[in-house]
Formats: sequence, structure tokens, C-alpha cells
Amino acid sequence: MPEAPLIVDGNFDENNKKLLQFFEDITSNPNDVQKNVLHEILSRNSGVEYFQRHGLIINGNNDDYENFKKIMPIVTYEDLKPDIDRIANGDRSSILCSLPISEFLTSSGTSGGERKLMPTIEEELGRRSLLYSLLMPVMNKFVPDLQKGKGMYFLFIKSEAKTPGGLLARPVLTSYYKSSYFKKRPYDPYTNYTSPNETILCLDSYQSMYSQMLCGLCQNTQVLRVGAVFASGFIRAIHFLENHWPILCRDIKTGTLNPQINDPMVRESVMKILKPDPYLADFIEMECSKESWKGIIPRLWPNTKYVDVIVTGTMSQYIPTLKYYGNDLPLVCTMYASSECYFGINLDPLCEPSEVAYTLIPTMGFFEFLPVARDDQGPENSNKYDKDDLVDLVDVKLGHEYELVVTTYAGLYRYRVGDILKVAGFKNKAPQFHFVCRKNVALSIDSDKTYEVELHDAVLKASTHLVPYGTSLTEYTSYADTSTNPGHYVLYWEINNDESDETLIPTSVFEDCCLTIEESLNSVYRQCRVSDKSIGPLEIKVVENGTFDKLMDYAISNGASINQYKAPRCVNYAPIIELLNSRVVSSYFSPKCPKWISGHKQWSSS
Repeated sequence: MPEAPLIVDGNFDENNKKLLQFFEDITSNPNDVQKNVLHEILSRNSGVEYFQRHGLIINGNNDDYENFKKIMPIVTYEDLKPDIDRIANGDRSSILCSLPISEFLTSSGTSGGERKLMPTIEEELGRRSLLYSLLMPVMNKFVPDLQKGKGMYFLFIKSEAKTPGGLLARPVLTSYYKSSYFKKRPYDPYTNYTSPNETILCLDSYQSMYSQMLCGLCQNTQVLRVGAVFASGFIRAIHFLENHWPILCRDIKTGTLNPQINDPMVRESVMKILKPDPYLADFIEMECSKESWKGIIPRLWPNTKYVDVIVTGTMSQYIPTLKYYGNDLPLVCTMYASSECYFGINLDPLCEPSEVAYTLIPTMGFFEFLPVARDDQGPENSNKYDKDDLVDLVDVKLGHEYELVVTTYAGLYRYRVGDILKVAGFKNKAPQFHFVCRKNVALSIDSDKTYEVELHDAVLKASTHLVPYGTSLTEYTSYADTSTNPGHYVLYWEINNDESDETLIPTSVFEDCCLTIEESLNSVYRQCRVSDKSIGPLEIKVVENGTFDKLMDYAISNGASINQYKAPRCVNYAPIIELLNSRVVSSYFSPKCPKWISGHKQWSSS
């Protein structure tokens, strides 16, 4: 198996060549690389309890691959939870992995429900670092000379918890940022940030955001790229600037730091950058005082070449807002990763967001793919797949959709990640995937199942009714309200209205939005509405501006990671629904039933 190259500190061009060649090597023969990865995982973990329980005997030969395929089940988090609980409670025996579990990586809890504990081992930090190191060589092929400036990235950590057995439990990015791989990283132009480490590693989210924004403004002409992890996080930073620019300008003008920034290490690191600059302060004040914030990113950071954020999946709804603030700067999605495993990178970073495809890195773990067809695609596609239908990385078919199943070095075996991917093409012999959606994020009242991607497309279509009124949809979530009879879908909309008051938009416009969404949903939903009468008219509740910031604050105060936070597309937790309902300013219902043609009732059968 090709070895990752040795990186020489400061040798930018030579390191890029080595890393790109390494990527060429592993994507040219991914089948052998993948089988070697599986062999290594099985060999080193041959004695673990989990294998013994399932009757898998590791012989160290070619039979191991076939036996693994034949014997080991596909699992979900719930299947592994008893073993994970044992480890969390202090059992140090080799339950899932022969190497010691170094910590647990927590999921954000906003994509599919509760926060999960993903076991990891110390060496996984090296694999994550390898993926990060591949990003800059790829970007440099499309945007040269990035080493001549800095990146303004808004990065944050989350407070840590300890399990009863004493292991740390924290988000994957917190683990990485607090590791020596990040804190003592060698010079790399991709991680040459305007934010000092101390500002990123500050637990106080206000102090961290304020100090990172201040440092980014002070170095505004050095900034060549801006970003965050998710699009929503970067937009939150821009909103922070909208609310705090007068104080930031005062600090820049006087060279003194806001007394609310009282963390000694943060203050010391910021004061190394902050110098009195009345001219810069006046410039920022002039730009931020203007009525329109269109193009505020290149206005304040004039050398910016792109915005680096995730805008795939449901994050795509932020694209219009990012284009507004960025004056159509390229939106770049560089990598695909999760708490379970880091997966791949985007080799065409300047492509349109809708065309983003990730090439999975075959050394990261052993990847398998479960063919998938959503229930709304009709009876001919509603087959139930099992482990016998799993295909290897090199056997996926162009245009087909799959659920990603991963086997990791840290003790996950044939684990269902929950992501639906679509094969978009190939890099050498390695497939590239579009991210389609998260599995099982759905609304359901009766026999209907409305999936995240379907709902998202319907909402985008409906929101076009707002355009003639100078209004756009900035954020949304949904709720299956079964307290009414019959139950009905509720969508909470936060809208941005620059030209007129929301109350001046005719009621009929929002009613048309409701009906457009219903018309765009699958036939099972429409049958329930029209024929079965088991679902009531869809409702849109317009909420006050800033509601989704409040929702994010609530999630963070209850343990979500600011780096990983994504506004949930479906909610059912009573306190969140109460928060949303407390900020409703108006509500509208679909004025009539959507169109439905009989003959598709069999689609609703399970």
C-alpha cells in the first residue's frame, strides 16, 4: 500500500508534488489499497470480543476478506451502544479495538437525533491530518499563490465532557484543534490563519468570535480566502459583524481591546496583532454603515479569492445569502468528513456547488456501499437491501445512489454512517460521489415519508413566490404536528425583507407557497391529503428575524458544537418547538388540496 509522504517543513512546492503523487497512486489502484486496509484492520484487531461474538476468525490470509463479507453484519449506532456504554463506563478490555480507545468523538446531534459517542484511537489524528494536508495542493492548482496570504476562518472548540470511565467525549474538530497536530503544526499556507490559536481555543464563544473577527479585520489586506466549517457558521459570523462593528471599529481606532475580552491568553495574542489604525477603522465604519451589505466580504477583505464552506446537502439553502455577501465569489467545498471517519476531498473545488463531488481516500478506512432507493420512488424501487447487497468501493455504478457503510481502524465494523451518496464520476479508478442527503431525516404523519432532500427542493421552489416582493427565505425547519386532527406539516420560515414589511406581502402569496410545497411532495403525501384525508393542510409559520440564531444558541447551550451545528430540517423536541412558536408573527395554510392522480396507492405500502 502506498505510504503517505514525509512532509518537509517549509518546502511548499516539493510537498505539494509529493502529496499529489500520493493521491494519484492510491486512486490508481483503489481495490488493492482497500483490501490492504481491511487486512490491516482485521489483523490488528483479530482478538477483539466483537469478532469472537460474531464468530469471525482471523487467519491472516485471503480468506479473511471473504469471511468478513460473509459473517459480519451491517450495524447502526443502536447496535453498538451496549459495547460503547461498556467502554464509556471504564471497561478497558479489547471489546471493539485492540488499541486503547483514546477518547469518544461526539456527533453534533442535529442531523439524526441524539448525540452519539464514536470511539477513536490516537493514530486517527494522523489520518485526519493527512486529509487536511491534501487540500492545499489541490487548491493551489486552481488558485495559485495562496501561500502569499492568510485565511480568515472562524473555527471554534466545544467544552469537553468525561465519561464515567474517564474518557474524554468531545466533537471531532475540538479533538483536532486541541491536539498537537493543530497546535504545533508545521508551517502550511492552508492553515496560516488570521486567528491566533488562542482565539480558536477559547471556550467562551463570544470572546472567540469577537477576537477572531477583530484579528481578521486588522489583517484585512492579507486575507486571500475566508470560511468556516459550514455555510451557516460563516453567515453567523457576518451577522455578528453586523451587530458589533461599532465596538470593533473603536478597538481598531484606539488600539485597545474590548474589556469583555478578559481571557488573558486571548488578550495577549490579540494585542500582538491589534495596533491603532484610525484609517482602517474609518474604512470599516464607512462600509458597514452603508444601507446595503451586498458584497461586504470583498469590500472589507478586498483580496479574497473564494469562500470556503460546506454548501452541499441542506447547506445549499445558504448559497443565495453567501452570493449576496460575497458578490458571487466562488463557493468552495473542500472535504467530506464526519465523526466516524474522514472520507474524501473535492478535486474540482471551483465547480458550482450543485456539482461538488468528493473522491473518497481509500486509505482512510474500508468503504462499502448499500444500494438505496427512497420509498417515494415507487414500488419497483422499494427493495429492501441487506449485507449481501453491499458493494466495494470499486464496484459502485455511475449514477446510482448508495448508503455509505464504513469499517474503521478504531473499532467500527460495517457501520451505517447514514449518508446517501450518488456516484458522479471517477478519479483514475476511484469513484467520486455527490452528497445527496442524510438518511432518515423525514416528516411523517401517516404512511407518508417526506425526506430531507425532497422537502428542501419543495421549499426552494415555493420560496420563489417571495422574490417579486424583495423578500427571500433565509432559514427554515419543519415539524410534523400531530396535535391537530388530522395532523399536518408545519414549516417555520425566517425571511429577509429588504424592501418592504412582511405584513405588506399579500396573504395569497404565502398560501401559494404552502400549495407549491404540497404540489412538489411525493404522491403518497398527496394521496393522504386528497384521498385518505389523513393529513391536513400544510402550514407556514413566519417567525421573527433572528429566531434561528436563538435556535442555534439554544443548541450550543445544550451541548451542540458551534463548528458542527446545522439548523435541523425537522424538529420534534418540545422546548425547540416552544421556542419557535413563541416567535411566530403570522401563519398561513394551503388554500386547497394538491393535485393527485389515483393509482399510486401501492407506493405507500411498506
